[in-house]
Amino acid sequence: MQDLLNPRVDSVFKRIFGSEQNKDVLLAFLNSTFKESGELPLAEIVLVNPYTDKDSPTDKLSILDIKAKTSDGKLINIEMQIFNPFHMEKRTLYYWSGMYFQQIPKGYNYNTLKKCVAINILDFTLLNNTRYHSVFHLREDHTGIPLIDDIEIHVIELTKLDENSVPLEEGGLVNWLLFLKGVDKSSWEVLAMNEPMLKKAMDTLEFLSQDAAARMEYEARMKALSDEKSRIEGAREQGREEGREEGREEGREEGLATGMSIGEARAKTEMARNLLLLGADLPFIRKATGLSDKEIEALRSIQ
Repeated sequence: MQDLLNPRVDSVFKRIFGSEQNKDVLLAFLNSTFKESGELPLAEIVLVNPYTDKDSPTDKLSILDIKAKTSDGKLINIEMQIFNPFHMEKRTLYYWSGMYFQQIPKGYNYNTLKKCVAINILDFTLLNNTRYHSVFHLREDHTGIPLIDDIEIHVIELTKLDENSVPLEEGGLVNWLLFLKGVDKSSWEVLAMNEPMLKKAMDTLEFLSQDAAARMEYEARMKALSDEKSRIEGAREQGREEGREEGREEGREEGLATGMSIGEARAKTEMARNLLLLGADLPFIRKATGLSDKEIEALRSIQ
């Protein structure tokens, strides 16, 4: 049997949760998510952008999110992110605002606007807390009273989840997240007992992992990331060569050393820029380039 595909890769995630055949899986996942924030369960959802065979992009920049609408018109957007695109907070507000203002044409009555919910599932750490599930609303600073309930943002950070702590006889969101995080298959039975609809998600992942077309799509998407890594390495080597050339032109040992140093610095900077675009996290970029956090943050601010 072939290895399982990574359910955190957005193309796989959307096929598991964003197809018409698996709409019940998405509904169960959403209800587990909303239960943790004290909301009433949903009875029904409609997929606004269901998975189709056309959702097979190899472009790493494509956004394969899942959009759903509840029976009362509330809009929900679910996005899986493996790599940190940086400025994630602003990115989240940008996409949330798009959901909100696109509901009605300009000039129409504002009271027809419905609540919009953004759910970001992240395979990296974003927030400075220890919670794996954080929920944000628009509230007054001192009294905590809500201005309006139309904005709700969930940030789910898989990195803050202890995959060795499989709950016993406990339903809820943590079971879904352990499945996404890639907990060992020996724990699947317990997770599915806690959350029965997880069994269908697991079966879907196993089917996709054995399906030749799905695996080709998956591998093409992963190849795009490998190609990006090769491009970064190529840019780094080019920077080194430019530094050597500058040193040769100066015709002195000091010039060679200076030129190589300049080239190395350029290469590190270029590599850091590309890693930021790829979505690598700060510790990884620091280790790969040798740049300080301050230098990396400065590059991020001018992207």
